Amino acid sequence: MRNDTPAWLQQNVQLQPYNTLSLPAIARYFTTVDSLADLQAVLVWAKEKDVDVLPLGGGSNVVLADDYDGLVICLRFMGRELIDGQDGEVLVRAAAGEEWHSFVCWTLEQDCFGLENLSLIPGTVGAAPIQNIGAYGVEIQDVFHSLEAVNVRTGELVTYAGDDCRFGYRDSVFKGEDRDCFIITSVTFALTRTFAPTLGYGELHREVECEAQERGCPVSAALVSDVVCRIREAKLPDPGQIGNAGSFFKNPVVAETHFQRLKGKFENLVAYPAGEGHWKLAAGWLIDQCGFKGVTHATSAGVYQNQALVLVNHGGASGKDILALADEIKAAVWARFAVELEIEPRIYG
Repeated sequence: MRNDTPAWLQQNVQLQPYNTLSLPAIARYFTTVDSLADLQAVLVWAKEKDVDVLPLGGGSNVVLADDYDGLVICLRFMGRELIDGQDGEVLVRAAAGEEWHSFVCWTLEQDCFGLENLSLIPGTVGAAPIQNIGAYGVEIQDVFHSLEAVNVRTGELVTYAGDDCRFGYRDSVFKGEDRDCFIITSVTFALTRTFAPTLGYGELHREVECEAQERGCPVSAALVSDVVCRIREAKLPDPGQIGNAGSFFKNPVVAETHFQRLKGKFENLVAYPAGEGHWKLAAGWLIDQCGFKGVTHATSAGVYQNQALVLVNHGGASGKDILALADEIKAAVWARFAVELEIEPRIYG
């Protein structure tokens, strides 16, 4: 019988090395692409075979709850370039497969500012707009210019401007209406040649001021990046050592009336203004108050000892184990605070 399996296609591939939670799952089909032409050819095959596709970059924001009965496409598009800007603005384009932190460091080396607060966030450039990643007062939407993506069904390359992406808090159109419909191939950022620090978060502001004083130098983008890295390293585990997907829950936003009720009962409540009449609660604090910080289940699914917002796989946990722990945490937070937590990573399976 003739074997019509393409040479580029692998079958029954273990995905544990391809996700930072180190969750075991088998992909029925698997391939790696590093060019637009290769991606489009792979999508033609998937359409002909009526096979679903799942693009994976760094695998840092996914929970694989089961085997994947489709085609996993590992994206390895590489490349960075500066594009002339105007009035001190500079456009910087990066391919989707570029490692995020390395790209941030590169922009700082080019004296392009705006991404320093987003240092050391795991994952790839292509995943950043999907999640509208953010940290310490800066989100992708603040520095976003445009992106290019391939339509999974047609293979057409399309461009998204900022409004097209419908960015929200850890959200975008790629997690909603256009979920699984497009594969991002490159992202262009609108950065600046004039450094203006964003230090609205108290902890970051204090640490940056202390570091600048110790070094005897003014605050710079490189200094802010260094401090952000130090803070993140102290709070978050290295996925290479302990499986994790970073922050597992979004910080919930509640109305003023609910915030005041909670503040009356819990005077140490950690919260930040989130627009008129709303407050953003620190999900990690809520989880910690429910006694979950440092807890590890028999399944090896646990909560990181230094940051209750991070769920970890100590080795041997499955995606279902992680989600069972997440459900337990959500139920406890709801019972105590009447606040519903929302899972941040994308769940497959």
